[in-house]
Amino acid sequence: MLDGMRAMLRKAAKMMHLCGIRGGIRAVLRHGVAATTEHKVFLTGRHFQTILDVGANRGQFSLAARHYNPEARIIAFEPLAAAAKVFHALFAQDPLVTLHVTAIGPQRGFADMQISSREDSSSLLPISDKLTDLYPGTEKNGSIHVPVAPLPDFVAAESLTGTTLLKIDVQGFELEVLKSALPILPRLTAIYVEVSFVRFYLGQALAWQVIDFLHANGFKITGFYNHNYDHRSGIVVQSDMLFEPR
Repeated sequence: MLDGMRAMLRKAAKMMHLCGIRGGIRAVLRHGVAATTEHKVFLTGRHFQTILDVGANRGQFSLAARHYNPEARIIAFEPLAAAAKVFHALFAQDPLVTLHVTAIGPQRGFADMQISSREDSSSLLPISDKLTDLYPGTEKNGSIHVPVAPLPDFVAAESLTGTTLLKIDVQGFELEVLKSALPILPRLTAIYVEVSFVRFYLGQALAWQVIDFLHANGFKITGFYNHNYDHRSGIVVQSDMLFEPR
């Protein structure tokens, strides 16, 4: 009963938050997309002129980011056609938003994307038993061929003249996205990336590898957000990390 009450309170709090997000309720009613609420603390008080949303899914993060940065240029990337279609509909009237239907990685070409029964758990890496054990309903449900290209193919370094955020949420492929972005890293104001402390995907780079890579390329950790726990052990398994230039 107590768990049920907590769930109801969380839903109520989310609805109150959505009421405060510009276009938040309309996005839910028309497109079934709710702006992410967990990034409120990070986004509040931060102003970016360009936002690169890698792993945009249906636009949940971009919608929240637009509320806090109403004049920002948003360049988003999502390889799944069904999610991209919703994203396009959501931002059809926003001329400052561009979506590229592609995955981001160091090499140009095509790759098999492993489709999870829970769409936002799909990955370019094989889904491990650890993911499906901790999060039932995330098992593989097929695969599709998707295009892959480096980030600078779509965003030239010289075009990033103001404050720029790179957000990455790509289910284990974070380090590969960062490797692809090497030419534009010096132009970034902030990197906000979901990292894992356990391997939910086979071949996934763990948090320490992402930290080492960014440290070697001039960035330091300046924030931790949105910890996800293994409910059985209490161990943190994922977090969002903020990196800024040293």
